[in-house]
Amino acid sequence: MRIVITGGFGFLGRQVAGALLERRTFRGTPIDRLVLADRFVPAASPVADDRSPSSSSRGGPVVDVVQGELTDRLHELFAEPVDLVVHLASAVSAECEADFDLGMTANVDTTRALLEAARTQSAAGGPVARFVFSSSVAVYGSDPALPLPPVVSESTLPTPRSSYGTQKFVCETLVADYTRRGFVDGRVTRLMTVSVRPGKPNAAASGFLSGIVREPLAGVPAVCPVRPDLRVALASPRRTVEGILTVAEAERGSGPGELDGGVPVNLPALTVSVAEMLATLRRVAGDAVADLVTVAPDPAVEAIVGSWPAVFDNARAAALGLEPDPDFASVVRDYVADHPEAVTAAPLAATGRAGRAPID
Repeated sequence: MRIVITGGFGFLGRQVAGALLERRTFRGTPIDRLVLADRFVPAASPVADDRSPSSSSRGGPVVDVVQGELTDRLHELFAEPVDLVVHLASAVSAECEADFDLGMTANVDTTRALLEAARTQSAAGGPVARFVFSSSVAVYGSDPALPLPPVVSESTLPTPRSSYGTQKFVCETLVADYTRRGFVDGRVTRLMTVSVRPGKPNAAASGFLSGIVREPLAGVPAVCPVRPDLRVALASPRRTVEGILTVAEAERGSGPGELDGGVPVNLPALTVSVAEMLATLRRVAGDAVADLVTVAPDPAVEAIVGSWPAVFDNARAAALGLEPDPDFASVVRDYVADHPEAVTAAPLAATGRAGRAPID
């Protein structure tokens, strides 16, 4: 079993890789090699530390690292048979809106090149690769002539209102057709906004939905660029990784826990307003921390994030055994538990438990 993860050193890529290394199997088959492909590879990474063949002597997969532009490294990725591709590499929303050509190259052209490489493999008698594509809630948008329904499901027509959403929808359609033709076994997961992400801010329009929690918990001011009453659809990193791997492993069929047809799966969404997020932060960490957030609406960010739906019918995901986060307090709890080094003692001193947040 050989698995390729694109964007392997991005946040979600590392999380998916870590989960697979912990499981050591995929659909009951031992994972022999895990290939992490990315433009940038950090000098030190918990995942990269397992790249040597010695990891196999400990009973785990060998981790290979392929660095560079994906379209230039396809020969390395497919030098040996690939059983599963988890395609997470992507230019993000604000980047694509600012630079149309970047988005088309990084999102559409790269995805098609990967699909073609997988098609070539199967045409040569190799395995038909499972191809898991990470799409986005951004494929939906409220067109003035065709407004979104109050509750969105996979049967709702995507009408993206950003270049990023359009590019993701184009790729979804390509994956569906390559699957229909038997070139790959494609699966599309539509990700909700992932919050709370650790680390540095990225160029995603939705990045503030992590920043307004992450930065204050580290004692750093943050700006909220949307009105507080805006409702959004979120998923914690834990639930997102669970969703990606569940869709990847699901057998095709119409029974419980099976993937019915080629329709994308909207991963489970927690609906919450920005005001509720800030109130949770205040309850968790106190006034001094919450007051580090300044509301300063940015029309460009509001136009993108405000076009996305906030309320989803989670029935299709639930049929696979997936559920949304129960509330935003649990999302913050996960972040504090998973990244204690990013939560400073000073901001949490008011809680009486420095370094940990008491969350009811």
